Amino acid sequence: MSTVADPDALFAALCSEVGFCLHEKGQKRVLEALPKGLDAAMRAVLAAEGVDEPNAPGDLKKAVRDCLKAHVTP
Repeated sequence: MSTVADPDALFAALCSEVGFCLHEKGQKRVLEALPKGLDAAMRAVLAAEGVDEPNAPGDLKKAVRDCLKAHVTP
């Protein structure tokens, strides 16, 4: 199970590093998905931004996942 010590820092990084500035509802979905793993949280980020995950570029998925990974503790 993954947890986030500082959700504000996570969402600020997603906004500044990846360009995904999630609204409150999207942030809640990401936090709810995190216990299911980084891939589930990555899919929640993409869904909150309206990105079709199966068709999203691999580089974008990796950038979101890496950003999430940098802010979670296993």
